[in-house]
Parts: sequence; structure tokens; C-alpha cells
Amino acid sequence: MSTLEIRLFGDPVLRQEAREVTDFDDRLARLARDMHETMAAAEGVGLAANQVGILKRLFTWGVGDEDDERGSVVNPVLRDASEELQEGDEGCLSFPGLYYPLDRPLRVEVGHRDLHGEEHVVQLEGLLARIWLHEMDHLNGILFIDHLARHDRRAAMKEMRRIRTERGIEEPDPTRPGGLLLGGGGS
Repeated sequence: MSTLEIRLFGDPVLRQEAREVTDFDDRLARLARDMHETMAAAEGVGLAANQVGILKRLFTWGVGDEDDERGSVVNPVLRDASEELQEGDEGCLSFPGLYYPLDRPLRVEVGHRDLHGEEHVVQLEGLLARIWLHEMDHLNGILFIDHLARHDRRAAMKEMRRIRTERGIEEPDPTRPGGLLLGGGGS
């Protein structure tokens, strides 16, 4: 296993829509393991494949060390979301150290596949609903700042410019979308 580079805000790959996974093979399993390691090293609770430059509809999540407290989700589809909202601060590994208030549905139902291609439907509530919705947004090229109040969004963008400058990270070329597809058929 190895840790992968987490793409920061400004990288065009974060705005690209990931492609459906059709090959449930060892490469997919290896990518998921590397993403779990990367997520844990960054002390995150979720990580979408496009955050590491891979345009696959895959994300990992984890809120603990037990198997039922973490997992890998392939080709997720939101089936239902409650009108009741949960309030809370939200952050993102592509915006290191930044947290802003963001309301999300309290409960969701999501259809998805596992790493073997088997179909599942889950009902999630609270933190898990927030994590899954955040990561599913990533797979559609949507960032959490897109949901923020205008003043919070401006503050986040200003802070990310400062972080990129402080770390000596050049602004990516917006004409180069980046991102790897890894495999034929958009998988």
C-alpha cells in the first residue's frame, strides 16, 4: 500500500465528473486500499478518487478502526434524502484545515456497489449521511464550497490561495484537466 497525493482546491481534476466503474478487479481493490491509507494519514473521514487524480466513481470512508466503521463505495447513486437537515461544520482534505457551517440532509438512502461489484442499498443518518453526500458531490465535480454562504465561500477561496502560496504550490493550468482514467471503458 502507499499514500497518494491529495489534490488541493484549484486543481482542475476536482471539478471533473468521475466515470462509472465497470471493472471490479485487483487494480480497483489496490486503489481503494491506497485511498484508505491516504485518508487515514491525512486524518480524514472520506476521500473521493478524483481527489487523488483518478476519475473513477469510487470513494472511501472511515470513522473508526472496525470494519463496519469504514468502507469503499463504488458507483453511488442517491435514491432519497430527508427534508430534515443537520447543521454542522464541514471540511475537506482538498481544503486542509478549513471548516465552514454547512447544512446537509439528516438521512439519505444510497444505492452502490462494493469492490466486488455486488449491489447494495444503505440508509444513513447523521455523520455518515454527511460524509457520503460530501464524497458523492466530489464524484460529480462539486466541492463543499459550492454549498456555502457567499461570504464563507469567498473566505475559503482566499485562504486556499494563501495556503497554495505559503506551500509554494503553483496554480494548475486550467486548460489541462488532469486526472487518470486507469483502464478502458471509463473504469
